[in-house]
Amino acid sequence: MTVRIGHERQGEGGRTLPGSSAVPLSAAYDTALLDLDGVVYAGGEAIPHAVEALGVARGGGMHLAYVTNNALRTPEEVATHLTELGVPAVAGDVVTSAQAVARLIADEVPPGSRVLVIGGEGLRVALRERGLVPVESADFEPAAVVQGYGGPDLPWGRFAEAAYAVQRGVPWYASNTDLTIPGVRGIGPGNGAAVEVVRIAAGGRAEPKVAGKPLPPMHRETVLRTGAERPLVVGDRLDTDIEGAFNGGVDSLLVFTGVTDVAQLLVAPPEHRPTYVAADLRGLLVGQPEVVAEAGGAVLCGGWRASVSGGELVLEVVEGADVMDGVRALCGAAWSAAGDGVCEADAGKALALLGW
Repeated sequence: MTVRIGHERQGEGGRTLPGSSAVPLSAAYDTALLDLDGVVYAGGEAIPHAVEALGVARGGGMHLAYVTNNALRTPEEVATHLTELGVPAVAGDVVTSAQAVARLIADEVPPGSRVLVIGGEGLRVALRERGLVPVESADFEPAAVVQGYGGPDLPWGRFAEAAYAVQRGVPWYASNTDLTIPGVRGIGPGNGAAVEVVRIAAGGRAEPKVAGKPLPPMHRETVLRTGAERPLVVGDRLDTDIEGAFNGGVDSLLVFTGVTDVAQLLVAPPEHRPTYVAADLRGLLVGQPEVVAEAGGAVLCGGWRASVSGGELVLEVVEGADVMDGVRALCGAAWSAAGDGVCEADAGKALALLGW
């Protein structure tokens, strides 16, 4: 089995070419660490091809674990929802940022401490599992205050309670700081937006300790709970999923079913460059073609040839070639020439040639 993994293609400046695999990714890796929102589902509905692709990957022996920055629901609720969508799962398959932040808090406050919760039931359950006591008011003298996504109906007064506690010097934690969250109707505000509300109300000086992707507490929680030996992170966000994989030293697959578009990927900094790219989760079921850099700076993949000239991406159009191979070639050209001024506008021009 020949697999060129990401770490072999990263230097001090980070990845310059997408990785390749001669076998399906579901065979090359023992565990898929899958983000949920924007990868498996959006707004509660399964993303096209996700259910079928995950079923085939699981049937081939790949362990599927679901790793989410969304702290609203308990692992049991998430597993039930996945099963209803046609993706069989149990609570032990789910790792949430609520679990990661609860462990972080428990490591830093005395057992049995009160914690002011600004969020949903997922946070409360995770705190209780760590022997901590969730409370609803800053007047209960909490040892910590924690914020997690609480859904669209979280009362405004909850942010005030958090601000009161932070103003009094109570240690502040956040499950994650994702500014947005994808849904059926579009992109909505995430927990990071709520954290900014509290930061402003508290005077703008305090900073929360954050547990979720891309930071180490979430990676630690995932490793502890899944036992993965050769994991592949699968996500739709460069600044959480892909950066988290980068920080953890593991490979990653970016899918274009969530918040990231190709133009953003082409101008991504080194820590936001995935090992592999695919249109959707069907990418787990196939190998990844080799991306080759020519001596003159051009990059080849599956019949496409991409280069950078004067800061502008150039792509030779090949009739009938796989569009994703064109994306891979463009990534190689753009990442290799990142210091030459490639911008999203230039990337957009190249993508027009792909019909993207």
